[in-house]
Amino acid sequence: MKRGGGLIEATIFAFAGVAILIGLGIWQLDRKVWKENLILTLNTRLARAPEDLPPRESWPRLVPDSNEFTRVTFPAEFLAGEEALVYSAGSAFRPDVHGPGYWVFAPARLAGGSIVLVDRGFVPLDRKDLATRAQGALSGTIEVVGVLRWPETRGTFTPPDEPQNNVWYLRDPKAMAVAKKWDAAAPFYIEQESPVPPGGLPKPGKLVVNLPDDHLQYALTWFALALGLAGVYVTWLAGRLRRRV
Repeated sequence: MKRGGGLIEATIFAFAGVAILIGLGIWQLDRKVWKENLILTLNTRLARAPEDLPPRESWPRLVPDSNEFTRVTFPAEFLAGEEALVYSAGSAFRPDVHGPGYWVFAPARLAGGSIVLVDRGFVPLDRKDLATRAQGALSGTIEVVGVLRWPETRGTFTPPDEPQNNVWYLRDPKAMAVAKKWDAAAPFYIEQESPVPPGGLPKPGKLVVNLPDDHLQYALTWFALALGLAGVYVTWLAGRLRRRV
């Protein structure tokens, strides 16, 4: 009875383990298809010519799945001396940016009076102070070219923002607008491509899709583990049956 019970338990464990490992492998293959479709979608949107920024009345109907990473162009005037800094250690979409620094978010007033937040680009840590890059201030109406982006989601390990130091750790235009008392109603922000300001800072740039796609490797690993577990079980079962004979 003891030996029979052990056999049943081992068989259940082996079959359950193999099923779970195969399921994880299939899930990774599904993730691979999803990731490839996502990369294709983003590359397609970023390759299109910029279109006019959607009018304010359509903003509530815009959603990330359909509209994020759409390139847009619009005339706007940046509010002088107003900006919020988002700490960054690098970006998967900006390979031209290296090392820690800040994304400079600034309110831009549209022709109709509405305000949208624009990520004007990157500055290194030692250029945090606006006075160190005063020549990059843009005055008057500027034709901005950029990409529609939606706010990031705060994670478990995201540090709390420091509005008292003008530093945020999340690209959340709503939180910045509330702290700064900017009347910004857009559910998105603009990641600026051009123009490049005098002096080069903040440094705008084109987004490049550089998302990792290791799902096939992960799937093969799970399938190999399933095969290994099945092999261990078969070897163990064969040895047990030989001993019984």
